[in-house]
Parts: sequence; structure tokens; C-alpha cells
Amino acid sequence: MPTPLDPIVSEFATVEEAEAYDQWFREKVRRSMADTRPRVGHAEAMARIRAKLDAKIKEKERAGS
Repeated sequence: MPTPLDPIVSEFATVEEAEAYDQWFREKVRRSMADTRPRVGHAEAMARIRAKLDAKIKEKERAGS
């Protein structure tokens, strides 16, 4: 039976859920640190996202006209 956690102390319902998330998160960090692709700075990443959002907004505006 899963071990319940106090909802005031943890966002997870059980110890097993917390441990599974921790394992998933650690693996994600490990893979990210091992990634050899060139890094993208915050400003460049935000500019790329802004360009994609602007394109979507224009696309919706054209479709709505």
C-alpha cells in the first residue's frame, strides 16, 4: 500500500509518487547536462519564442478576417 504524504508538506500524494518524480527529474537533468548541442542564451530563446508567437497571432488574425 502506498505511503501517504501530508498535502501541506508535499505536492505528491504518496512517497512512491515523490520518488518516481525525483527519479524522472534526475534523469532529465542528467540528459540535459550530457547534451552536446550548442547552448542557447535566454535572450535568444525568448526571441525565438516571441517570433513563433507573433507568427501564430498573425496566422489567427488572417484566418479571422
